[in-house]
Amino acid sequence: MEPQEDWNTSEKAKLLQPGPPPYQDHLRQPPSGNFQSPSGYQSQQYGASGPYVQGLYPGHAAVTVQPAVYVTTTPLVYPLPDYLGYSIFTMLCCCLPLGIAALVFSINTRNANMSGQQQLAERSSKMAFTLNNTALGIGIVILVLYVTLIIVNNKNQSNP
Repeated sequence: MEPQEDWNTSEKAKLLQPGPPPYQDHLRQPPSGNFQSPSGYQSQQYGASGPYVQGLYPGHAAVTVQPAVYVTTTPLVYPLPDYLGYSIFTMLCCCLPLGIAALVFSINTRNANMSGQQQLAERSSKMAFTLNNTALGIGIVILVLYVTLIIVNNKNQSNP
């Protein structure tokens, strides 16, 4: 057993904490049961159900920390619709620029729903729905105008 004064304390002085106790081979216990130590005394090993619980170093008690439980009083909030499928449809079939904007707001709605930001999800959901309806309206108007133009053009070609 080495005395603590012989240790290299130049590094340990910076920590302002006492160093670990010196290694004592005769205090080490085998994994189970009773044993005879080198000094001749009988010792019994105790588990967690024994008379005391010992920490990492002799004389230090083990500390058990339980996780904190948080209780919230907020009401149960259901996720708002993100209109993702509607946005993809309007982007591909109706009006590309408004469909892309609606897709961005749909993704923002989905992210806000997952992170619990109810107000942001509500605003993004309303904007995605509005942009999708506008894109669908523009797409229908363009389709009707195109069909009307084809019909008028065919009639003009058939009548000389």
